[in-house]
Amino acid sequence: MSTQSDGLAGRDPSAAPDAAQLCELRPGVYAWVQPDGSWWVNNAGAVSGDGETLVIDTCATARRTHRFLTALGDVTGGAPTRWAVNTHQHGDHTYGNSLLPAATVLIGHERMREGLRTDPIIDGCPAFWSPIPDWGRVRRRLPDVTITAAATVHVGERRVDLLHPGGPAHTTGDLVAWLPDDRILFAGDLLFAGLTPLVFMGSVTGALTALDWLAGMAPEVIVPGHGPVLAGGEIDRVLDEHRRYFQFVLSEADRGLARGATPLEIARDARLGEFADWADAERLVLNLHRVHADRAGHELDLVAALCDAVTWLGHPMPTSV
Repeated sequence: MSTQSDGLAGRDPSAAPDAAQLCELRPGVYAWVQPDGSWWVNNAGAVSGDGETLVIDTCATARRTHRFLTALGDVTGGAPTRWAVNTHQHGDHTYGNSLLPAATVLIGHERMREGLRTDPIIDGCPAFWSPIPDWGRVRRRLPDVTITAAATVHVGERRVDLLHPGGPAHTTGDLVAWLPDDRILFAGDLLFAGLTPLVFMGSVTGALTALDWLAGMAPEVIVPGHGPVLAGGEIDRVLDEHRRYFQFVLSEADRGLARGATPLEIARDARLGEFADWADAERLVLNLHRVHADRAGHELDLVAALCDAVTWLGHPMPTSV
């Protein structure tokens, strides 16, 4: 039987679990950055002070989550994880929840909780990805506390605001963690730095609106859900790239739908241009399925969308998880 380490054999070592790093952004504020940031390889974070810690997201696999929590324990002196928050329902940010201490209070948006409750992929990942991820010894752990708009957690003297963008964006149940005194924003998957954004379980127009919402906070540092930490002029650059990409998706979708084309047909005719070098380009198909479903007023067919993405790519979607 193949193991996760077998699946990573011969792959770029810079994307292996051991390449992840815990970066201290301010005293007591940490980003867990996992290269290469593509499918199932996310960023997480933590805020620690006065002998207690708030964790922001876990990781897809037991192995990766264990590395994150061990590294965090080393720098916090083993300060107990009093709270944790999931920025959204997807497994790369949630499957490791069960490795958190039993006493940790887990927080999420109410729609995020429902999404994770009904997520079948944690029970066995389908062959849309290669190698097929092995989550390890994890179990479904849902938030204990749910919110719909906003909540504030105080970690020692530091305020952390948990905020919903006001509508669907990456998903219908997104949250960000905003540290107003430090001007640090944990954006979850509302931002992908240097990778193709994914919004097929949310809204393309909602994701565009959320970019202005993020910019309005005037953050000095952003931890995106995937990719490197952003600061200074990099923030405006990545926000503008996202705007152009989402506008490109909407434009291609509307032109294609006007001639009766399917999302797969639209993607095959599209020219990615400036976005061609971004990892996970097949997400264009998934994002087009989102627009198609919204324009038609029906639910997105998740399996059909994933099948079309694999068809467009010509093989299963690669992952380094």
